[in-house]
Amino acid sequence: MFWFDKRDDRALFLDKRREVCTDPQGREIVIDPDVLGDFTDLPFDDESFSLVVFDPPHTFNGKNSAMAQKYGRLEPGWREGIAAGFAECFRVLRAGGTLIFKWNEHRVPVKTVLAMTPEKPLFGHLSGRAAKTHWLVFMKPGGDQ
Repeated sequence: MFWFDKRDDRALFLDKRREVCTDPQGREIVIDPDVLGDFTDLPFDDESFSLVVFDPPHTFNGKNSAMAQKYGRLEPGWREGIAAGFAECFRVLRAGGTLIFKWNEHRVPVKTVLAMTPEKPLFGHLSGRAAKTHWLVFMKPGGDQ
C-alpha cells in the first residue's frame, strides 16, 4: 500500500477480498479494505469523489504467489475488466476531478492498458528499480479547470 495512513478518513480502500494469508516467505499479508467491492462495478454514486486512485492488479503470477496474494492478479477477461475499471473511476469522479492510475509494465506495456480508455493522461512519472511502474494523472473534463 502506498497510503501514509491507511485509516485516514479522507481515503477509502476498496478491494474484492478480505483475507489474511501468508506469502511464500512466511510474511503475513492482511487485506482489510474499508469497502468490499469490485472496481468494475463500484458501489458509489456518480460524481462521488474529487480524487480516485486506480491501482489494479498487473501480474499473471500464480494465485499463491506473493504478488498475487498481496495485490491480486489479472484474471481471464482482464482487458475488459481494466476498461470497465477506467469507466467506473471516471463515473464516480467529479467534473474537474483527478484520477491517479498506477501500472507496472512487468507483463503488459502501459500503452496496451491506455488503449482501454478513451481518456488521455495529463502527465506521469516512472518509478521503481527498473523504471517499469507508471504513475499517470488524468483530469475529468468539466468543473473549473
